[in-house]
Amino acid sequence: MAKAIAIAPDSWIPGGEPDPLIRERHGHVGRPVSRIDGPLKVSGKAPFAAEFPMEGMIYAALSYSTIAKGRISSLDTADAEAAPGVVLVMTFRNAPRMQPPPLFLSGAKAAGGDKLPVMQDDRIHWNGQPVALVLAETQEQADHAKSLIRVGYEVEHADIAFAAARDRGTDTAEFMGQPLHDEIGDAEKALQDAAFKTDATYTTPRHNHNPIELHGLTVAWQGDTLRMHDAQQLVAHTAWSMAQVFGLDEKQVVVTSPFVGGGFGSKSMWQHHILAAAGAKLAGRPVRIVLSREGVFRLVGGRSPTEQRVALGADQSGKLTALIHTGVTVKTPHNAMPEPFILPTRSAYAAANVLLDVQKVELDMLGNTFMRAPGEAVGTFALECAMDELAEKLGMDPIELRVRNEPEKDPISGLPFSSRHIVEAYRAGAERFGWSRRNPKPRSVSDGEWLIGMGCATGTYPYYRMPGGAARITLTSEGKAIVDIAVHEMGMGTSTVQTQVTADRLGLPMDAITFNYGDSTLPGVIMAGGSQQTAAIGASVIAAHNALIEELLRLAGNDSPLAGLKAKDVGSRNGGLCKLDEPERHETYQSLLARAQRDKVTVETQPPQPLETMHWSMHSHSAMYCEVKVNKVTGEPRVTRFLGSFDCGRILNPKTATSQFRGGIIMGLGLALMEETQFDERKGRVMNPSLAEYHVPVHMDVPEIDVIWTDIPDPHAPMGAHGIGEIGITGTGAAVANAIYNATGKRVRDLPITLDKLL
Repeated sequence: MAKAIAIAPDSWIPGGEPDPLIRERHGHVGRPVSRIDGPLKVSGKAPFAAEFPMEGMIYAALSYSTIAKGRISSLDTADAEAAPGVVLVMTFRNAPRMQPPPLFLSGAKAAGGDKLPVMQDDRIHWNGQPVALVLAETQEQADHAKSLIRVGYEVEHADIAFAAARDRGTDTAEFMGQPLHDEIGDAEKALQDAAFKTDATYTTPRHNHNPIELHGLTVAWQGDTLRMHDAQQLVAHTAWSMAQVFGLDEKQVVVTSPFVGGGFGSKSMWQHHILAAAGAKLAGRPVRIVLSREGVFRLVGGRSPTEQRVALGADQSGKLTALIHTGVTVKTPHNAMPEPFILPTRSAYAAANVLLDVQKVELDMLGNTFMRAPGEAVGTFALECAMDELAEKLGMDPIELRVRNEPEKDPISGLPFSSRHIVEAYRAGAERFGWSRRNPKPRSVSDGEWLIGMGCATGTYPYYRMPGGAARITLTSEGKAIVDIAVHEMGMGTSTVQTQVTADRLGLPMDAITFNYGDSTLPGVIMAGGSQQTAAIGASVIAAHNALIEELLRLAGNDSPLAGLKAKDVGSRNGGLCKLDEPERHETYQSLLARAQRDKVTVETQPPQPLETMHWSMHSHSAMYCEVKVNKVTGEPRVTRFLGSFDCGRILNPKTATSQFRGGIIMGLGLALMEETQFDERKGRVMNPSLAEYHVPVHMDVPEIDVIWTDIPDPHAPMGAHGIGEIGITGTGAAVANAIYNATGKRVRDLPITLDKLL
């Protein structure tokens, strides 16, 4: 099927005809509009998951296992049950019978972070697995009672040491159903024969999710309906998956998530969802559960560690003759998410011979999951540091090396690029950052006791548009429009940008648009992940808008200026419809509905399948520039300037986009300099499960971050836009590492780059 789609005519493919919004600008798209939900948030009126009041609500606390593998041999809950305010203590002994959660990626609507049965037996699968749920009248009472539970274990051998598991043997990893392996030519021989070469190992640690809003849920059984107010980036998936666990029709589960205080891949469905719903069922009362910061480390997956080999060979001109990117990562037997670190290398550079491969080992630990730019964030660290090392051996400017290896088509698939302007982004970024002032000789620029250096790196992230999109548009006789779609607002400005887009699409002012989202009862099965939500919404609203035009033309009748026109000849302008090449043939929505004697008209439809991703190679791109200072005495690294130059198609809202780009870069600074989950390979326990010990960037760590972009629309993407949520973190780690090398002359190939590695 993919081969047939690749050679099909462009006109047969979604995006073959450019989205009209690319050429027709009505004044909303492209403006730096402030978030329409901003006043709610700054006034404290935006309801988050743990802020929904319910009558008779009780509060939950979880007790976690302290062994990596085995079984519960003794369990004493008597003191907890007798503690003040306790309503219920639930363990495997009294939990209702439930099915295992459907594992994310195992089905179209599956959302589970793992596929293990939840509190159904005495088995322990990882250190931190919930073993008891306490429900009490107050959170303090629940937390106290949890401390009174006594658990004994029969310990079994657990595979928890990465190196030992690797040495026993590895298997080829898969990502989204496809093997993480690509091979063109004989890369090892080409490397051996290359005039210039570099061959090194790069390692990245485990990372844990730390969104500002903890994972919270308010849940109640209302008759046979399970209602969940959740911190969620998969409302429709979670509703279906929870229905499978409890043997319900999916319409009996309603998941709402109006606001999410950060997700980054972590806010899918985890065991606390199932436990809270089961506890509410047993107790017959609504339950609120909010994971503690430690609880997030124990129960919610993160990014798994990697060992990556990148070997590059080049001829005298700097053209790559060999590109090898291989290595090993970790997953568990009960999840489907290895860290796919070769993904950026697939499209980054042209090379005659390529070998890409990800091997996996399985450990008895918490199932890892998606974390902002899974694969790309750590894969670009290795690849782009290697490109910097090769540039030095060639005596070539690192930017020039990258430009010389720009591919004309996708190096692996052979597909044409739908849009690729990374060279323009590099040139503009270099000029703005002052790259020409960089001294290529390491350790040659200083300011007192501080060494100063500059580095650059490329970032790339795929364009995705996943199946499952749908939208409903209701047009009222007052000339207002309501859009219903089950998508998510995680702080990136979804509701604002989509109101802008819909207003332009319908030819209405923004205040005439109501955009409803964050509710599993709305149309669509769309996740906020993979930087694909905007494309999924855009394609869905395009389809619904086309259906709306068809319906309005049907209602228009012979007396309308639009009589006899076909939908393809008509567009939305000035609060109504008009003939595209005769704009004076216009009629307002209000007039159309009045003639038809209708109060409103509603259409709901699905977009075509995302075949464009099999017809073109589609990506967001970035050129990252970093300046650092490193203290000669203490080894302390400080990022003093950073610039991201982006090629992501059309920028729909410069204000919200800038925030997204900067947020990704800040997360990349954390990846480069401080983030590291410390994992005890004797007990399988995370040893730093708090923000006191797991360090993330704070204001004093973050310099002024400059952001620019090409703003060149992709003619084959909805609205001409690519995703921007994850491109900011890709390339950032390498840009920092390369700047530190330029400052100090020390190559650090093991993240994070802490001062002890620079002394």
